[in-house]
Amino acid sequence: MAPIIQTINLTKKFGDFVAVDHLNLSIEEGEIFGLLGPNGAGKTTTLMMITTVIKPTEGTAIVGGHDVRSEPDKARNLIGIAFQEPKLLWVDKVIDVLNWHAKICGLSKSERKVRVKWALEEIDLWDARNKTIHSLSGGMRKRVEVAKLLIQRPKIAIIDEPTAQIDVVGKHRIWNMIRALRDEGSTIILATNELNEADVLSDRIAIMHRGKLLVCDTPKNLKDSIPGGDIVEVKLEKELPEKTLRAVKELDEVVNLVKVKPNHIRFHLNRSETVTPKIMEIFWRNNAPVLSIRISEPSLDDVFLHYTGLTIEEAERLTPRAKKP
Repeated sequence: MAPIIQTINLTKKFGDFVAVDHLNLSIEEGEIFGLLGPNGAGKTTTLMMITTVIKPTEGTAIVGGHDVRSEPDKARNLIGIAFQEPKLLWVDKVIDVLNWHAKICGLSKSERKVRVKWALEEIDLWDARNKTIHSLSGGMRKRVEVAKLLIQRPKIAIIDEPTAQIDVVGKHRIWNMIRALRDEGSTIILATNELNEADVLSDRIAIMHRGKLLVCDTPKNLKDSIPGGDIVEVKLEKELPEKTLRAVKELDEVVNLVKVKPNHIRFHLNRSETVTPKIMEIFWRNNAPVLSIRISEPSLDDVFLHYTGLTIEEAERLTPRAKKP
Protein backbone atom coordinates (compact mmCIF):
# COMPACT_ATOMS: atom_id res chain seq x y z
CA MET A 1 0.00 0.00 0.00
CA ALA A 2 1.29 3.47 -0.89
CA PRO A 3 1.97 5.87 2.00
CA ILE A 4 -0.73 8.44 2.65
CA ILE A 5 1.89 11.21 2.50
CA GLN A 6 5.19 11.13 0.68
CA THR A 7 7.62 14.01 0.24
CA ILE A 8 10.04 13.81 -2.66
CA ASN A 9 13.08 16.08 -2.39
CA LEU A 10 10.78 18.66 -0.82
CA THR A 11 12.67 21.95 -0.62
CA LYS A 12 11.84 25.52 0.35
CA LYS A 13 14.17 28.49 0.02
CA PHE A 14 13.61 32.04 1.19
CA GLY A 15 16.18 33.96 -0.80
CA ASP A 16 19.52 32.30 -0.04
CA PHE A 17 18.19 30.66 3.11
CA VAL A 18 17.23 26.97 2.79
CA ALA A 19 14.42 26.32 5.28
CA VAL A 20 13.72 22.74 4.11
CA ASP A 21 16.43 20.87 2.23
CA HIS A 22 15.45 17.97 -0.07
CA LEU A 23 13.23 16.25 2.47
CA ASN A 24 12.18 12.66 1.74
CA LEU A 25 9.55 11.21 4.08
CA SER A 26 6.89 8.52 3.92
CA ILE A 27 3.96 8.60 6.36
CA GLU A 28 1.72 5.55 6.65
CA GLU A 29 -2.05 5.72 6.98
CA GLY A 30 -3.31 5.46 10.56
CA GLU A 31 -0.08 6.31 12.36
CA ILE A 32 0.83 9.16 14.66
CA PHE A 33 3.92 10.55 13.01
CA GLY A 34 6.12 12.84 15.07
CA LEU A 35 8.06 15.60 13.33
CA LEU A 36 10.64 16.55 15.94
CA GLY A 37 13.17 19.36 16.02
CA PRO A 38 13.96 22.74 17.55
CA ASN A 39 12.20 25.91 16.46
CA GLY A 40 13.77 26.83 13.13
CA ALA A 41 14.38 23.20 12.09
CA GLY A 42 11.93 23.46 9.18
CA LYS A 43 8.95 21.63 10.68
CA THR A 44 6.34 24.36 10.18
CA THR A 45 7.62 25.18 6.68
CA THR A 46 7.30 21.49 5.80
CA LEU A 47 3.71 21.47 7.04
CA MET A 48 2.90 24.62 5.10
CA MET A 49 4.05 22.93 1.89
CA ILE A 50 2.15 19.70 2.62
CA THR A 51 -1.03 21.71 3.28
CA THR A 52 -0.49 23.75 0.06
CA VAL A 53 -0.23 27.05 1.97
CA ILE A 54 3.14 27.73 0.36
CA LYS A 55 4.66 26.24 -2.79
CA PRO A 56 7.85 24.21 -2.74
CA THR A 57 10.93 25.70 -4.38
CA GLU A 58 11.94 22.21 -5.51
CA GLY A 59 10.47 18.75 -5.20
CA THR A 60 6.91 17.98 -4.18
CA ALA A 61 4.64 16.13 -1.78
CA ILE A 62 2.02 13.50 -2.60
CA VAL A 63 -0.98 13.67 -0.23
CA GLY A 64 -3.53 10.87 -0.51
CA GLY A 65 -2.37 10.25 -4.07
CA HIS A 66 -2.56 13.93 -5.07
CA ASP A 67 0.46 16.05 -5.96
CA VAL A 68 0.40 19.32 -4.00
CA ARG A 69 1.75 21.14 -7.07
CA SER A 70 -0.69 19.89 -9.71
CA GLU A 71 -3.73 19.01 -7.55
CA PRO A 72 -3.57 21.34 -4.52
CA ASP A 73 -7.36 21.47 -4.00
CA LYS A 74 -7.72 17.68 -3.87
CA ALA A 75 -4.78 17.38 -1.49
CA ARG A 76 -6.08 20.20 0.72
CA ASN A 77 -9.51 18.59 1.04
CA LEU A 78 -7.99 15.64 2.92
CA ILE A 79 -6.31 17.77 5.58
CA GLY A 80 -7.30 19.46 8.81
CA ILE A 81 -4.83 21.52 10.81
CA ALA A 82 -4.58 22.78 14.38
CA PHE A 83 -2.22 25.73 14.34
CA GLN A 84 0.54 26.48 16.84
CA GLU A 85 -1.24 29.75 17.62
CA PRO A 86 -5.02 29.16 17.76
CA LYS A 87 -6.86 30.96 14.95
CA LEU A 88 -9.86 32.16 16.93
CA LEU A 89 -11.75 35.45 17.12
CA TRP A 90 -11.57 36.69 20.68
CA VAL A 91 -15.15 38.00 20.75
CA ASP A 92 -16.68 34.68 19.68
CA LYS A 93 -18.17 32.15 22.06
CA VAL A 94 -16.64 28.68 22.19
CA ILE A 95 -19.81 26.97 20.97
CA ASP A 96 -20.19 29.47 18.10
CA VAL A 97 -16.62 28.80 16.94
CA LEU A 98 -17.20 25.06 16.84
CA ASN A 99 -20.66 25.32 15.26
CA TRP A 100 -19.25 27.52 12.50
CA HIS A 101 -16.37 25.11 11.93
CA ALA A 102 -18.78 22.15 11.77
CA LYS A 103 -20.89 24.05 9.22
CA ILE A 104 -17.98 24.78 6.86
CA CYS A 105 -16.98 21.10 7.15
CA GLY A 106 -20.34 20.28 5.56
CA LEU A 107 -22.12 18.74 8.55
CA SER A 108 -25.91 18.96 8.63
CA LYS A 109 -27.63 20.85 11.44
CA SER A 110 -28.49 17.63 13.30
CA GLU A 111 -24.92 16.29 12.85
CA ARG A 112 -23.48 19.59 14.05
CA LYS A 113 -25.55 19.52 17.21
CA VAL A 114 -24.43 16.00 18.13
CA ARG A 115 -20.76 16.34 17.18
CA VAL A 116 -20.20 19.78 18.72
CA LYS A 117 -21.71 18.65 22.02
CA TRP A 118 -19.55 15.53 21.95
CA ALA A 119 -16.39 17.53 21.19
CA LEU A 120 -17.10 20.05 23.97
CA GLU A 121 -17.52 17.21 26.42
CA GLU A 122 -14.33 15.55 25.17
CA ILE A 123 -12.30 18.73 25.75
CA ASP A 124 -14.05 19.34 29.11
CA LEU A 125 -15.43 22.71 27.99
CA TRP A 126 -19.16 21.99 27.95
CA ASP A 127 -19.71 24.18 31.00
CA ALA A 128 -17.64 26.93 29.37
CA ARG A 129 -19.35 26.69 25.97
CA ASN A 130 -20.88 30.17 26.21
CA LYS A 131 -17.69 31.89 27.33
CA THR A 132 -15.91 34.17 24.88
CA ILE A 133 -12.51 33.15 23.60
CA HIS A 134 -10.72 36.09 25.27
CA SER A 135 -11.85 34.83 28.69
CA LEU A 136 -10.20 31.42 28.22
CA SER A 137 -6.70 30.46 29.31
CA GLY A 138 -4.08 29.63 26.69
CA GLY A 139 -4.53 25.93 27.35
CA MET A 140 -8.30 26.12 26.95
CA ARG A 141 -7.95 28.01 23.66
CA LYS A 142 -5.57 25.30 22.43
CA ARG A 143 -8.15 22.66 23.34
CA VAL A 144 -10.74 24.49 21.24
CA GLU A 145 -8.30 24.44 18.30
CA VAL A 146 -7.81 20.66 18.63
CA ALA A 147 -11.59 20.20 19.07
CA LYS A 148 -12.07 21.62 15.58
CA LEU A 149 -10.18 18.57 14.29
CA LEU A 150 -12.31 16.24 16.43
CA ILE A 151 -15.38 17.70 14.74
CA GLN A 152 -13.92 17.62 11.24
CA ARG A 153 -12.37 14.13 11.54
CA PRO A 154 -10.10 14.73 8.54
CA LYS A 155 -8.30 11.90 6.81
CA ILE A 156 -5.04 13.68 7.73
CA ALA A 157 -4.81 15.80 10.88
CA ILE A 158 -1.79 18.07 11.30
CA ILE A 159 -1.13 19.47 14.76
CA ASP A 160 1.61 22.07 15.16
CA GLU A 161 3.10 22.34 18.69
CA PRO A 162 -0.05 20.95 20.36
CA THR A 163 0.90 21.69 23.97
CA ALA A 164 3.35 24.59 23.88
CA GLN A 165 3.09 26.61 27.13
CA ILE A 166 0.34 24.36 28.52
CA ASP A 167 0.35 22.92 32.04
CA VAL A 168 0.81 19.20 32.74
CA VAL A 169 -2.91 18.44 33.18
CA GLY A 170 -3.72 20.28 29.95
CA LYS A 171 -0.99 18.37 28.09
CA HIS A 172 -2.42 15.01 29.06
CA ARG A 173 -5.92 16.09 28.09
CA ILE A 174 -4.74 17.14 24.62
CA TRP A 175 -2.69 13.95 24.23
CA ASN A 176 -5.82 11.91 24.90
CA MET A 177 -7.69 13.97 22.31
CA ILE A 178 -4.98 13.26 19.73
CA ARG A 179 -5.19 9.52 20.43
CA ALA A 180 -8.99 9.66 20.17
CA LEU A 181 -8.69 11.38 16.79
CA ARG A 182 -6.37 8.64 15.55
CA ASP A 183 -8.78 6.01 16.85
CA GLU A 184 -11.53 7.70 14.81
CA GLY A 185 -9.49 6.96 11.67
CA SER A 186 -7.25 9.99 11.12
CA THR A 187 -3.57 9.88 10.32
CA ILE A 188 -1.82 12.34 12.65
CA ILE A 189 1.24 14.47 11.95
CA LEU A 190 2.53 15.92 15.17
CA ALA A 191 5.10 18.73 14.87
CA THR A 192 6.75 19.44 18.19
CA ASN A 193 9.96 20.41 19.94
CA GLU A 194 8.72 18.68 23.11
CA LEU A 195 10.83 15.51 23.24
CA ASN A 196 8.71 13.70 25.82
CA GLU A 197 5.55 14.52 23.88
CA ALA A 198 6.96 13.00 20.71
CA ASP A 199 8.10 9.92 22.63
CA VAL A 200 4.75 9.36 24.36
CA LEU A 201 2.51 9.85 21.32
CA SER A 202 4.38 8.88 18.17
CA ASP A 203 4.47 5.55 16.36
CA ARG A 204 7.44 6.87 14.38
CA ILE A 205 9.54 10.01 14.68
CA ALA A 206 11.45 12.01 12.08
CA ILE A 207 14.12 14.27 13.56
CA MET A 208 14.84 17.45 11.60
CA HIS A 209 17.73 19.85 12.09
CA ARG A 210 18.48 22.92 9.97
CA GLY A 211 16.01 21.85 7.31
CA LYS A 212 17.39 18.35 6.86
CA LEU A 213 16.07 14.96 7.89
CA LEU A 214 18.57 13.32 10.24
CA VAL A 215 16.82 10.05 11.03
CA CYS A 216 13.36 8.46 11.03
CA ASP A 217 12.28 5.40 13.04
CA THR A 218 10.23 4.23 16.01
CA PRO A 219 11.10 5.82 19.37
CA LYS A 220 12.46 2.47 20.59
CA ASN A 221 14.70 1.96 17.56
CA LEU A 222 15.97 5.53 17.79
CA LYS A 223 16.97 4.96 21.42
CA ASP A 224 18.51 1.59 20.61
CA SER A 225 20.62 3.24 17.90
CA ILE A 226 22.77 4.96 20.54
CA PRO A 227 25.82 2.74 21.27
CA GLY A 228 25.84 1.89 24.96
CA GLY A 229 22.85 4.10 25.55
CA ASP A 230 21.12 1.84 28.08
CA ILE A 231 22.36 1.98 31.68
CA VAL A 232 22.05 -0.83 34.22
CA GLU A 233 23.17 -0.16 37.79
CA VAL A 234 23.62 -3.13 40.10
CA LYS A 235 24.32 -3.16 43.84
CA LEU A 236 25.57 -6.42 45.33
CA GLU A 237 25.96 -7.82 48.81
CA LYS A 238 29.74 -7.85 48.46
CA GLU A 239 32.53 -6.79 46.15
CA LEU A 240 32.34 -8.41 42.72
CA PRO A 241 35.36 -10.62 41.87
CA GLU A 242 37.40 -9.62 38.82
CA LYS A 243 36.66 -12.99 37.21
CA THR A 244 32.92 -12.17 37.26
CA LEU A 245 33.52 -8.67 35.89
CA ARG A 246 35.54 -10.11 33.01
CA ALA A 247 32.72 -12.52 32.18
CA VAL A 248 30.27 -9.61 31.96
CA LYS A 249 32.69 -7.52 29.86
CA GLU A 250 32.87 -10.33 27.31
CA LEU A 251 29.16 -9.97 26.48
CA ASP A 252 28.85 -8.36 23.04
CA GLU A 253 26.19 -5.90 24.16
CA VAL A 254 28.24 -4.43 27.02
CA VAL A 255 29.99 -1.28 25.78
CA ASN A 256 31.51 -0.13 29.06
CA LEU A 257 31.27 -0.67 32.80
CA VAL A 258 32.18 1.55 35.71
CA LYS A 259 32.90 0.36 39.24
CA VAL A 260 31.18 3.11 41.26
CA LYS A 261 32.00 1.26 44.51
CA PRO A 262 33.37 -2.24 45.09
CA ASN A 263 29.81 -3.57 45.27
CA HIS A 264 28.16 -1.01 42.93
CA ILE A 265 28.61 -1.47 39.16
CA ARG A 266 27.24 0.68 36.34
CA PHE A 267 26.98 -0.97 32.92
CA HIS A 268 26.61 0.93 29.63
CA LEU A 269 25.13 -1.44 27.10
CA ASN A 270 22.89 -2.01 24.11
CA ARG A 271 19.42 -3.59 24.32
CA SER A 272 19.16 -3.81 28.11
CA GLU A 273 15.97 -5.87 27.87
CA THR A 274 17.89 -8.78 26.32
CA VAL A 275 21.29 -8.51 28.00
CA THR A 276 20.26 -7.83 31.61
CA PRO A 277 19.04 -11.43 32.14
CA LYS A 278 22.45 -12.64 30.87
CA ILE A 279 24.24 -10.44 33.41
CA MET A 280 22.00 -11.72 36.20
CA GLU A 281 22.74 -15.30 35.18
CA ILE A 282 26.51 -14.63 35.38
CA PHE A 283 26.08 -13.18 38.88
CA TRP A 284 24.02 -16.20 39.96
CA ARG A 285 26.56 -18.69 38.60
CA ASN A 286 29.36 -16.85 40.42
CA ASN A 287 27.54 -16.65 43.76
CA ALA A 288 27.20 -12.85 43.67
CA PRO A 289 23.84 -12.01 45.35
CA VAL A 290 22.21 -8.83 44.00
CA LEU A 291 20.71 -6.29 46.40
CA SER A 292 19.14 -4.02 43.77
CA ILE A 293 19.07 -3.33 40.05
CA ARG A 294 18.02 -0.19 38.22
CA ILE A 295 17.62 0.05 34.44
CA SER A 296 17.31 3.30 32.50
CA GLU A 297 17.07 3.75 28.76
CA PRO A 298 18.19 6.79 26.78
CA SER A 299 15.69 9.55 26.13
CA LEU A 300 14.99 11.36 22.88
CA ASP A 301 17.19 14.13 24.29
CA ASP A 302 20.04 11.62 24.13
CA VAL A 303 19.02 10.62 20.60
CA PHE A 304 19.03 14.23 19.41
CA LEU A 305 22.40 14.82 21.08
CA HIS A 306 23.81 11.67 19.46
CA TYR A 307 22.83 12.72 15.93
CA THR A 308 23.57 16.46 16.17
CA GLY A 309 26.17 16.87 18.92
CA LEU A 310 23.80 19.41 20.50
CA THR A 311 20.98 19.44 22.99
CA ILE A 312 17.69 20.57 21.48
CA GLU A 313 18.00 23.85 23.47
CA GLU A 314 21.48 24.47 22.04
CA ALA A 315 20.29 23.61 18.54
CA GLU A 316 17.40 26.05 18.84
CA ARG A 317 19.71 28.81 20.01
CA LEU A 318 22.19 28.22 17.18
CA THR A 319 19.73 27.60 14.35
CA PRO A 320 19.61 30.46 11.82
CA ARG A 321 16.19 31.89 10.96
CA ALA A 322 14.85 32.76 7.56
CA LYS A 323 14.35 36.39 6.65
CA LYS A 324 10.98 35.91 5.03
CA PRO A 325 9.51 38.64 2.87
